[in-house]
Amino acid sequence: MIIVPEAAIADILTRADSFTAVEQVFAAMAAGDAYNFPVVREAIGHEDALYGFKGGFDGKGMSLGLKAGGYWPHNLERRGLINHQSTVFLFDPDTGKVAAMVGGNLLTALRTAAASSVSIKHLARKDAKVMGMIGAGHQAKFQLRAALETHNFEKVIGWNYHPEMLPGLAEVAKEAGVPFEEVSLDGMVEADVVISITSVFSPIFGAAHISPGTHVACMGTDTIGKQECETDLVVKATVFTDEIAQSVTLGEAQHVVKAGLKTKDDITEIGAVINGTHPGRNSDDEITLFDGTGVGLQDLAVAASVVDRAIEKGVAIEVDF
Repeated sequence: MIIVPEAAIADILTRADSFTAVEQVFAAMAAGDAYNFPVVREAIGHEDALYGFKGGFDGKGMSLGLKAGGYWPHNLERRGLINHQSTVFLFDPDTGKVAAMVGGNLLTALRTAAASSVSIKHLARKDAKVMGMIGAGHQAKFQLRAALETHNFEKVIGWNYHPEMLPGLAEVAKEAGVPFEEVSLDGMVEADVVISITSVFSPIFGAAHISPGTHVACMGTDTIGKQECETDLVVKATVFTDEIAQSVTLGEAQHVVKAGLKTKDDITEIGAVINGTHPGRNSDDEITLFDGTGVGLQDLAVAASVVDRAIEKGVAIEVDF
């Protein structure tokens, strides 16, 4: 069995590797070559934690396994640890034998950022110039770094419930040589692309905050009850997702489906756009929305890439198991 510890991931996994792995697995899903298993996600009744499993099988990339982990909301304040904790386990699809154990914290951050940037590449207008961020937590920096690599953005604007956290986004913008401006939610109408990355259960923004032609990536809703944007925006937009089954049950689309305002047939998997079986954006005025729920196959694809790189670099730890 190969072990790649969390501390080794930063020197192995790049944003480019994450992007390629996620793009390929989305394409495999839409082609029917890969599928996710039902998600298990539970409040464990201890430390206010949510814990669960995401897994699947990619018959094209030959990745089989699961990610185990969740959200411990008091980690940072009490222990100096990040709140999201996870580990990925890979298995040999030919034998069922365990093949690898990979640290999943940084991997999760990079694969989530890769998912939104894949959607931006395939759905945002080619002339998009202003990048908008709603949310400025730990994951937001990863999101912004990846997004800025998809287009020639000329400005970043940001909003957060706690504005004292916005300098983190300004830092990332500065790294990329792009000016940053704090705005109100009403000011988000200036954006050509918007990423929302929050963990709220009550919507923050809606159609009034989004201009025609904008691409919106909603990346924070991954649990029943969570909701980042008003249903009027989801109804108005052409909706794409990583996986339809998750989108309508625990993603941003769960609320419009429950209200009877859209059905699963109104939602398209982003992999269809990647494969060329769906045209994606139809006009410069169309609002497109990516409902990024986070699928297990993303984790497996990126973890497999990590294992390959770790072996190449001679940093993989091999044990008998």
